[in-house]
Amino acid sequence: MTDVSESATVRLPQGEISLEEWAALPEDEPGELVDGRLEDEEVPDAIHELVVGWLMQVLRNWLSGMGGVVLGSEAKFALRARRGRKPDLSLFLPGGAKPPRRGVIRVPPDIAIEISSPAPRDVRRDRIEKMDDYAGFGVRWYWIVDPELRSVEIYELGQDGRYMRTLGAVGRVEFVPGCAGLTLDLPALWQEIDQLAPEDTSVE
Repeated sequence: MTDVSESATVRLPQGEISLEEWAALPEDEPGELVDGRLEDEEVPDAIHELVVGWLMQVLRNWLSGMGGVVLGSEAKFALRARRGRKPDLSLFLPGGAKPPRRGVIRVPPDIAIEISSPAPRDVRRDRIEKMDDYAGFGVRWYWIVDPELRSVEIYELGQDGRYMRTLGAVGRVEFVPGCAGLTLDLPALWQEIDQLAPEDTSVE
């Protein structure tokens, strides 16, 4: 069995690990499971965390009293053997399946959301690798929120097992596919991002 150290000096376990070992890692241990090995996650910055928090609030307010569930970025999904992902946000809509209270989640959410970053590695991961993974897992709706482009794209899983884009927006969205009654005031989100301090480009 792989030796998974909780020492602060060890960032990721070495060698292959199982889904069960991955699920049992401490919450502060980063990484998604790709082909049995831990893969570095995108390092979140202030923009990423602001977008996640904004969407969490909007989605929870929309679902209030309806029985749906919104999960944050540490929820672990067992997509298939030796492959596990942690979407930035995931939604289980009212009337459908629900995630277990503890442990790795083996039922697909109705919606998986990723906040894209401009790094080429992260762009490829969100738009190719994760798109294929979520489609294979059976996630009906996949959202990509791109703060750099100030856009939201929504993809719906077709009968052929592939995603088709159903929405591309930069402004206020009055109709969100699959989410009756939900409004996304994207200009308000972009305005919040603009309130952050300019990027610090100084070299210490």
